[in-house]
Amino acid sequence: MTAPHADLRADKIRPAPPRPLDPTKTAGLTLILPAFNEEAVIGDAIREAAGALPRLAIRYEILVVDDGSSDDTFAVAMGEATRHRHVRVLRHETNRGYGAALRTGFEAASLPLVAFTDADCQFDLMDLARMTHLTDDYPIVAGYRLNRQDPRLRLLYSWGYNRLIRLLLGTQVRDCDCALKIFRCDAVRHILPEATGFFVNAEMLARASRRGLAVAEVGVRHRPRRGGSSKVSIMDIPKVLRALLPFWWNSR
Repeated sequence: MTAPHADLRADKIRPAPPRPLDPTKTAGLTLILPAFNEEAVIGDAIREAAGALPRLAIRYEILVVDDGSSDDTFAVAMGEATRHRHVRVLRHETNRGYGAALRTGFEAASLPLVAFTDADCQFDLMDLARMTHLTDDYPIVAGYRLNRQDPRLRLLYSWGYNRLIRLLLGTQVRDCDCALKIFRCDAVRHILPEATGFFVNAEMLARASRRGLAVAEVGVRHRPRRGGSSKVSIMDIPKVLRALLPFWWNSR
């Protein structure tokens, strides 16, 4: 059953007028921006997406999923939606978690390809150009961060987590939690996540591996967070392990 959420849009998406096919662009791309208390950066994230996607796809949409923010994330996003007709804002009335926000976006996507990135502007969305071209042969294309711009402690946690995921789940992806991934919609419907938290990336990649869905990897640029603060902390490690271990055990 689809999780309940409010779908608010400042202006309904109107079909793009007919135009000659551009071989450098993909036919249709949805970009999901999950956001929780990101008022400092969500406006920049939407504007950057609105500038990049017309260069990447003939038809496109930007889905902002406000995951029950207590700040002005929703108001800022709705303000941007009034200026960019391809932007839709989806809202959870309460905070349900990163994985739940992504699932809401996946279920609302209406175009052949669906990508996601975080609202902190740490990725250059033009890197999606190389990724979209690989989707003809691969149902999933995952980025891995080049010259990753995160604190050393977080890099250490990530290194250990990636080794653990490869060991237990056999995904073989080098940067499991890189928040720049793209999926064919015919594939993503088979691997929708159950996890509501940060285990979501590992879960989807593990489900893909079990279904025999090939994953291509592309190195992507990584930038320092533009504003606000990261929502990932050491306190999330026990939560992720509580999701990982039963998933691993049940899959044996």
